[in-house]
Amino acid sequence: MASLRDIRTRISSVKNTQQVTRAMKMVSAAKLRRAQERIFKTRPYAFKIGEIISHLKGQIDPTAHPLFDVRDETKAVVLVVVTADRGLAGAFNSNVIKLAEQTIEEYAAYRDSGDLYLICVGRRGHDHFSKRGYNLVGNFSGAFEKLGFSTAHRVVDEVVEGYLAGKWDEAKVIYNEFKNTISQNRIVEPFLPIPAEHFLTPVMEHDEQSRVDVSPDRNIDYIFEPDPKSILDELVPRYLNYQLWRVLLESNASEQGARMVAMDNATSNAGELIRDLQLKYNRARQDAITKELIEITSGADALEG
Repeated sequence: MASLRDIRTRISSVKNTQQVTRAMKMVSAAKLRRAQERIFKTRPYAFKIGEIISHLKGQIDPTAHPLFDVRDETKAVVLVVVTADRGLAGAFNSNVIKLAEQTIEEYAAYRDSGDLYLICVGRRGHDHFSKRGYNLVGNFSGAFEKLGFSTAHRVVDEVVEGYLAGKWDEAKVIYNEFKNTISQNRIVEPFLPIPAEHFLTPVMEHDEQSRVDVSPDRNIDYIFEPDPKSILDELVPRYLNYQLWRVLLESNASEQGARMVAMDNATSNAGELIRDLQLKYNRARQDAITKELIEITSGADALEG
């Protein structure tokens, strides 16, 4: 049985841990509010530019832009896996890594032939897949330490450059979409070539304000000035940058929500553990007092005898 001193030491240690988890919960809550504001401001623009691209693609020659071109044969694939830089966020990182591994299994033939590439945004994903010998492109560890639009721009440049050079023929993005504070949607989203139909996530389908209207009966007669190619050359890179920027913001908000919930659970668990240890301490103290009283009584009886 643990001594009173050992129990007191453990209670003190758990209380210190509880203070840390409570502070981390408060920090995550503050970061979550800022992350929500950013994603709610970015979503409508990203959705609307996707709507415009979908309508344009339906009214012009699909070969007008090389990023629309669906290649006859897929010889190589790149997956952009978005994780966090840090842990202590419950199953946030493990869930997206597990989804990435499931997607990799769908491309097992490319993996075995060395034609599967990974771009890992976030230290957790980068460390996980680098230790397992995958073909990693670029190094975006620490991307969320100071998240900015330039990060999305650099990742898109890496993906587009490889696509245009023929290094890979298909690109997909794997990430956590922010649903609410306590839950996320795990998403595998096609990125390149730009899909014929605009990809809808669960949030897009249920968000009336931000939902993209790409119904075939909604015909819009565009007048191109100066010409469709010039417009696409300007609009397509902007579209890709904002789609990936939205993905990074979705992941960031999901991470903060997951960490806040995890730290709240850890704080509650620490409180329960402290109560159990306090009860154990009281029982041990009572046993010690009872034992001392018995010894005193026994000694007194022996002296009287």
